[in-house]
Amino acid sequence: MANRKKIINNNLMIILFTILTIIIFSFPFKNFQNQNDVKMVMGGTYYIQSTVTDENTMIYKNDDVETYYRPSKLPVLNNRNYNISFLDDYYKKDWSKITLPDELFKTPEDMILNYFSILRDAANPEEGKHAGCGTIGHAMTPYPFAYTFLSSPFKEKLSFEQYLESFENILHLNLIKYKEIPVYNNSNTIRYFVEIETIEGSEKSVAYFGYYYGYVDLIKENDLFKISNLEFHGEDYLCAPMHGWAWDAEGVVDVKYGGWCSLVKERYPTQKEDYVKKIYFKGTDDNDYMIEFFQLTNDNDIEIAQYMKTKDEDWKLIKIDPEECLKEKNKR
Repeated sequence: MANRKKIINNNLMIILFTILTIIIFSFPFKNFQNQNDVKMVMGGTYYIQSTVTDENTMIYKNDDVETYYRPSKLPVLNNRNYNISFLDDYYKKDWSKITLPDELFKTPEDMILNYFSILRDAANPEEGKHAGCGTIGHAMTPYPFAYTFLSSPFKEKLSFEQYLESFENILHLNLIKYKEIPVYNNSNTIRYFVEIETIEGSEKSVAYFGYYYGYVDLIKENDLFKISNLEFHGEDYLCAPMHGWAWDAEGVVDVKYGGWCSLVKERYPTQKEDYVKKIYFKGTDDNDYMIEFFQLTNDNDIEIAQYMKTKDEDWKLIKIDPEECLKEKNKR
């Protein structure tokens, strides 16, 4: 009987030891398995940054929060303070029920700044892409308000659902450049060049900064300025300047207007103020020309307008198509 009890006790000890061993060794094994499930980044195992949030013990700093939002040194221009209380009256209401004060649309500049200020803290997370911790900014609340800035014809072409979808994975938006530019062949439209800095999520739960330049067209509707069209172009940071001349204002003038159009007799020194570059040259027809460019954050120069000096010493807006010059040149 004693031997039987001893055997049972020994078996229990073995079982307990086995269970304890399994428990002890399962933890590192489990962690190892989880590590294998995470994507490799730059040759190393990737971990999501750990964050601890406790609203009961929040510490608010007096620092400018922009320090935490962006790498660019350019000032944020859409800084009109539309906090969440501004949106409360229409919270979760259909955009068609929203009536904003006329003052927001009185001038083209006001409309541009008000529109992008409302969108600044809007966020439309995309499934499978992540950034931030918890609710981001004002989340989806600002979009119906921003949609009311669109003109009636534009809203007929772009439904609110389409408009909302176009903001997927845009989690923060900074307007860093805006300037009125000439419009060819449409005197009823006012056009603004804009450059925008965004924060976007990713599959690796890392927030990325994206840069876009584009154009905002405005028309007057019932004595208020509304958006009649929007156009954006993504900026590439791994192309220029090691791949050709098209990114450089001086190169564009030399190749397109000089080589293709045979129009450049003498190019004068470039004049640059802030991000505006003006290239002047004496034409082979003895007229004076000026091509205006805007420099983007990635240092690409975007052609904005062409001018020729008149006999009255005024700069007249003109339109030369270098592509047509090249076609004619290739025919010879």
